[in-house]
Amino acid sequence: MTQAPIRVALLGCGTVGSSVARLMSERADLYEARLGRRLVLTGIAVRNLSTQRDLSAANAELLTDDAASVLADADVVIEVMGGLEPAASLMSEAFANGAHVVSANKQLIAHRGAELHEAAANAGVELKYEAAVMAAVPVLRAIGESLPGDEVKTISGIVNGSTNYVLDLVSRLGVPFEDAVRQAGELGFLEADPTEDLQGIDAAAKIVILARTAWRIDASMDDVHLQGIADLSDADFDQAQAAGQVIKLVATANATGSARAPRVELSVRPVPLPIDHPLAGIREGNNALMIETMSAGPLLMTGAGAGGDATASAILGDLMDVARQVN
Repeated sequence: MTQAPIRVALLGCGTVGSSVARLMSERADLYEARLGRRLVLTGIAVRNLSTQRDLSAANAELLTDDAASVLADADVVIEVMGGLEPAASLMSEAFANGAHVVSANKQLIAHRGAELHEAAANAGVELKYEAAVMAAVPVLRAIGESLPGDEVKTISGIVNGSTNYVLDLVSRLGVPFEDAVRQAGELGFLEADPTEDLQGIDAAAKIVILARTAWRIDASMDDVHLQGIADLSDADFDQAQAAGQVIKLVATANATGSARAPRVELSVRPVPLPIDHPLAGIREGNNALMIETMSAGPLLMTGAGAGGDATASAILGDLMDVARQVN
């Protein structure tokens, strides 16, 4: 007997949401072969129906501004709308309806992750958010599922592609800092309001999520010693170049004390790195994460940390994971 399809609701349809919708359509047969059940996109909730979107005719027909209606009978909800509200309330409603949730919302997970995990657990469903940290690079899965038998000592890396693009323009191509910020904005690497990137807030949310995953601690944004790149000057880059260094915005989580009760210090700050450092050569909008463990030693993961298809890759991986749990 053919099993009923798995009904998927999508909250948000910007660059990432459009990629998710398109790839779900293009790979429908592949996903069915892997799951033994069909994944069916049943609704796409957006704030503004008049916004132009890159959607097929079939997916465009699923658009609505009534988010509650797409949640009503969903088995899995994908949240890519961003922000704290109404995303958190809609997630809670999805849990109450018995739906698993997949999200890319780093700020929501960093600020209210514990609350949302509790709500999901109480409802007997899953909350997954691999895409919230480094898009296509499966760092949360590696830390949370592959390394629990080891002891993670330090996590550090470039986890914001927007600022890395700016810093790469300055350090590698000699573009003046203010011009690099402007160019990054014009090319879409920075939002119209680039504060979250330039002040390090985006990277801070990601290192909080990474620390929680690695050490099961109750870390918050307030625990991060935060310094962005907004106050850097061309003189800072000249000084680094004279010393044979490049400046990178590095997010770090360092654990001391016992493995059972670690003390974890979190920071995000611009760091001058020797040119032969593994993070120094990360170019343009790419991300990289170094994980130092007791047994495995140093591990390095690199790849695209942003972009519609790259982020959708992680979202769809989480979707396939939770879909296997749908009755």
